[in-house]
Amino acid sequence: MADTIIRTIYVKRNTGIKPRSNYSDASDTQTLSALFRYTAEMSTSYRDRIKRLLTPPERRMFQTLATPQKVQDYLDTLPINFEASGETYMAPRRVLRAKTAHCFEGALLAAAALAYHGQKPLLLDFRTIPDDEDHVVALFRQNGYWGAISKTNHAILRYREPAYRSPRELAISFFHEYLMWDGRKSLRAYSRPFDLSKFAPERWVTADKELFWLVEALDKTRHFPTVPKKNLRTLRKAYKIELRAMKLVEWKRKKRLPRSRQR
Repeated sequence: MADTIIRTIYVKRNTGIKPRSNYSDASDTQTLSALFRYTAEMSTSYRDRIKRLLTPPERRMFQTLATPQKVQDYLDTLPINFEASGETYMAPRRVLRAKTAHCFEGALLAAAALAYHGQKPLLLDFRTIPDDEDHVVALFRQNGYWGAISKTNHAILRYREPAYRSPRELAISFFHEYLMWDGRKSLRAYSRPFDLSKFAPERWVTADKELFWLVEALDKTRHFPTVPKKNLRTLRKAYKIELRAMKLVEWKRKKRLPRSRQR
């Protein structure tokens, strides 16, 4: 069994993107004055641009995804994208057609649905030790509190209720769930909220090509450490019962059929 817990997270894996060390020791609580730009409603013009790009069936689907809770419910129905035919970073339009998604693709679809209904399309990137895989979620805010929409195949790293006062508080709620098979806690940094509305919606909502450029842009954004370096040495390993729980999966990878039976 691989040393890494396989979460089907597949982000920044084979893109040729080198790991960056753009961590900041400053907590995001020191930049709260800048958060207002993330909490404002989406401009009507950007929302309308998204609506004009979508086909009638796509608009009908987005219309049903009117709340973060409904978006999460929809993502939960999609099988995990195991990338059986190669690495993918699909835009929301392609996800709707393929009816499958991994975490990055699910987060983009969630962000697009939120933008369709007038909210900021925000991502939050999680960065791990080299032996583990990164994760991405879509952020939302309700009544002044932050929550997250997440696509995952496991009982961990899932949806977060809008119960957190800051992006950091929300990010740290993932810390004890991010584990290696040997019990190490592997989450090391989280990004500032990444606003997709700074990009034309044609580039990320309805694009046909893989969004490698967006993965790279997200990786380059400012990240904050989850734990001070001096505290890393004292981290306890996970309990055995926690590791056993990691084996729970929602979608099982299909075994490859012999060539004579493949269609």
